Amino acid sequence: MRILVTGATGFLGSHTALALQKAGHTVLGLGRRWQQVPQLVRAGIEPITADLRERDAVIAACAGCDLVVHSGALSAPWGSRSDFQAINVDGTAHVLAGCAAHNIGRLVFISSPSVLSNGRDQLDLVDTAPYPARPISLYSASKQQAEQLVLAHPTPSVMLRPKAIFGEGDQALLPRIIAAARAGRLRQFGAGQNLVDLTYVENVVHAIELALTAPAALGKAYTITNAEHPQLWAVIRRVLAELGVQSQLRPMPLPVALLMARIMESISAVTKREPLLTRYSVLALARSQTHSIVAAQHDLGYQPQISLELGIQRTIAALKQPTKVD
Repeated sequence: MRILVTGATGFLGSHTALALQKAGHTVLGLGRRWQQVPQLVRAGIEPITADLRERDAVIAACAGCDLVVHSGALSAPWGSRSDFQAINVDGTAHVLAGCAAHNIGRLVFISSPSVLSNGRDQLDLVDTAPYPARPISLYSASKQQAEQLVLAHPTPSVMLRPKAIFGEGDQALLPRIIAAARAGRLRQFGAGQNLVDLTYVENVVHAIELALTAPAALGKAYTITNAEHPQLWAVIRRVLAELGVQSQLRPMPLPVALLMARIMESISAVTKREPLLTRYSVLALARSQTHSIVAAQHDLGYQPQISLELGIQRTIAALKQPTKVD
């Protein structure tokens, strides 16, 4: 099939595009930073340099495609409301317009389990749980709005909510934590016993491939995880130790961390610079967040292909490699 992948120059998008190309599909990649992923072009992926905010370009990119994987997004703990709206909400509307204009057979939309987060401990959360009364962040709010657009649109669609994606090429989750530890700024928020689902990137790609054809999945949302529920701070300590990063990870009471984050956010609202701490990131690192994948197992036939242990080993090995200039 001919498949368009948005966000193809990003972490998940690049892994997805390469996997689909390897599976024998013709893959078009929409993204902005092609110089950072020359391996995609070498693999035969057709590059389309465009921004999700460019409605006409996004619609045109869908021409001649059978399926679309919409993984492009502004995924960040901090940003302006207008940017989240323009990229995550309006950008999704542009993708949907392209799907309608070119009669796309199916859309797989990559959302986030944070749309269900209420800032408290949540264990074995099911996909059909209602949105919280108040979104936990601007990012989560934008993803809620985007999900509603997808659900209301006539294009056949499946929504996936991968939780805490990590793996080779990640520039957000573990690298941010490692950088904070190296700078002496990382603290353990709360008691450090919280359980948080993590998801190796190849497992997310596997779920996307299943969602492209699974007949029972249309019109539904599925959380994707490794289904292992590790203690988050134990994983963080292990990664730091294996990378030789010295960090005492002194505990900080959660109320203190949230107060500091609120103050930093207030300052950043004036300076327009990302704060060192946000309430969203503090809660993500302090609260237990585990999800049921029973629905994904039943409707998609999804099972994690790579264990958490193997995924961590591969990720650590990649982080130890010197940066290559390609």
